[in-house]
Amino acid sequence: MRIMVLTVADCPNARPALQRVTAALDGREAQVELIEVTEEAEAARLGMYGSPTILIDGTDPFAPPEAVPSLSCRLYRDAEGTASGVPDETALRRALAGTDTTDQNAQATDCCTP
Repeated sequence: MRIMVLTVADCPNARPALQRVTAALDGREAQVELIEVTEEAEAARLGMYGSPTILIDGTDPFAPPEAVPSLSCRLYRDAEGTASGVPDETALRRALAGTDTTDQNAQATDCCTP
């Protein structure tokens, strides 16, 4: 399994996203890498829908259908609707298991300077 955490420079949620991914893996082996994205074209090519975007084998399991590639910040909502800069661990565990996560709302916002 390959997991990429796509982020913009100085994103305050980059390290927490990596930590959350590690916790959700729960010891399973995976190639995990942090990639800083600097251009809109690169965001579009990689499938980055705000920072941080977590790709599991090239797919963003949290991207809503209307998502547009972006260098903006990204917020994730948990089952109770609480917004956070990273998806909750339960949602990540479901994503890693291949379970549908489209009920988890994620949105890109302009809270970070690209």
